[in-house]
Amino acid sequence: MAANGSASLKRSKPNYIYSIIGVAIVLFIMGIMGWLFLNLHAIGDNFKEDIRISVYLRSVDKNTIGKIQQYIATQDYAKNVEYVDKEKAKAIWNKENNEDWAKILDVNPLPESVDFFAKANYVNIDSLENISNSIKESFKSEVADIQYPKSLVSSLNERATKIGVIFLVMSIILCIIVIISIDNTIRLAMFSNRFLIKTMQMVGATRSFIAKPLVIRALINGLISAGIAIFLMFSLIQWASIQFPQIKTIQGMGNDFMLFGGLIVLGVGISVLSTYRSVVKYLKMKLDELY
Repeated sequence: MAANGSASLKRSKPNYIYSIIGVAIVLFIMGIMGWLFLNLHAIGDNFKEDIRISVYLRSVDKNTIGKIQQYIATQDYAKNVEYVDKEKAKAIWNKENNEDWAKILDVNPLPESVDFFAKANYVNIDSLENISNSIKESFKSEVADIQYPKSLVSSLNERATKIGVIFLVMSIILCIIVIISIDNTIRLAMFSNRFLIKTMQMVGATRSFIAKPLVIRALINGLISAGIAIFLMFSLIQWASIQFPQIKTIQGMGNDFMLFGGLIVLGVGISVLSTYRSVVKYLKMKLDELY
């Protein structure tokens, strides 16, 4: 009889291992999507700030070149300002076009320039047009022309907006799927505990007394699941940073802490809420309905 009671008690205990692993996997998938969404803006800024703006000069002396370079460097929009002489301009052209004109031309036709990269907030057609007009107005006789890839700037902003909307919609859909998946996983784990919950109610235990140990267990399980997901996410980020060093330039520690904190809140919050809902559900059911 005692053996039967012991076997019954073992069967009534939910298998938390599968629940923890299941929730951790779901949180890990959510974490990957969340990392991409949080760093999407930084990725877009990185592309924008890689666009070269060239201020082509007329025949001017070194002192005037220094004044132009210093003027641009002191502006809020500029970063990485440098003077590009004819030889450096030729090297840049050869690199971008993957060819060398030295076999055809004996003279270097490229003018000297002061090149810089604009900060991401200024990389749009209107802002760059205002910047160009401002530089030309300040150095009317010294600046011959200002060039940058206008079509690329325009397409970058359009694509960034579209990608942002797509990611937002996908994130919302994935978040809903994650919440439903975790809720179903927890409820399935609690299903084997339904007779124990009902038995405690029948002997006079209050709802809070019955729910408290189960909710605490759910909180601990949620923390474990979130911990596993965070460990997997951190390992994946570190591996990706080694394989693709560019990730280090766009990755923000603040975003990582926000992501990890969100995984903890999501894992613990849904686990606790789903457990409590399951307890209330089984308490309201009649004994015959539990079979």
